Amino acid sequence: MERDEAFLREQRGVRRGAVLAGLIGILALGLAFGMAGPAAPLAGAGERIAFALRVDLVVVAWFAAAIANVARLRFASPDDIGAATAPTEGARIKVARAILANTGEQAALAVFAHLAVAAALASYAAVVPVLAGLFCAGRLLFWLGYARGAAARALGFGLTFYPSLAALVISAVASLS
Repeated sequence: MERDEAFLREQRGVRRGAVLAGLIGILALGLAFGMAGPAAPLAGAGERIAFALRVDLVVVAWFAAAIANVARLRFASPDDIGAATAPTEGARIKVARAILANTGEQAALAVFAHLAVAAALASYAAVVPVLAGLFCAGRLLFWLGYARGAAARALGFGLTFYPSLAALVISAVASLS
């Protein structure tokens, strides 16, 4: 019974974080589209994609930071320095590797989504930086909350995933129009 209550509490916390992330994403993207306009009226798809790639250096930096964190923790631990060849893996390494895996997944999706927005929309100039900003805020919250459970990391996960998903849908609709 106690385990069921803890599970239900965690689910409610995840739901709250997901809803809040969705609302923040809708608000931020709504504002970005409201302010959106091409950076240069005649910017072609190539220039827009180059812009998105420059902005997405911050997204890739989060992935690099997650890689560096695993390396740092392994280097500092006699039990973990052997990496995959070590007989055991410490709890801190397990958490860091989980953050790394999720950050890699999210970064791949985000960069692709941001490039799709840049390719499909002439009014990309405010949208791509907002998407990258949501990604950065989400990764920070995810990283800080990870060890405290699913509810503590839900907002961070949602701020990285939902805006990327929205960007893909928006890009698909714009491409088909």
